[in-house]
Amino acid sequence: LFRSRGEEKRKADPGFFCRIVVEGVRQPIWIVSDTRRRSDVEWFLSFYRDVTHTVRVLASEETRKQRGWVFTPGVDDAESECGLDQGVDFDWTITNDGYSQSLNDQLARLMDFIYGKLGTLTNAS
Repeated sequence: LFRSRGEEKRKADPGFFCRIVVEGVRQPIWIVSDTRRRSDVEWFLSFYRDVTHTVRVLASEETRKQRGWVFTPGVDDAESECGLDQGVDFDWTITNDGYSQSLNDQLARLMDFIYGKLGTLTNAS
């Protein structure tokens, strides 16, 4: 029921949930996790293009299966699960295939970027 009502809201107004997320937010860096649809990414880019940086976290199907994932038709092929698989040019892609050093290195580069942005914002104040 909740999912279908949410889908109805999203179809009528693709930015409905995005606006709720950012309402009243004053932090200099926002991390919006679990964005699932192109319309969500497009909304943030349309309103915050100059400061939006997109991050995609990937794991191979083999890794996902090792973690207990089993493909469920009607769920795993729905827009909410694969809507970002094509058509989005991500700024960052993090591969999470179980190699902790590789993951740590990738996350360190991303965190350095974020801290650099925070330093730029702090110095501008």
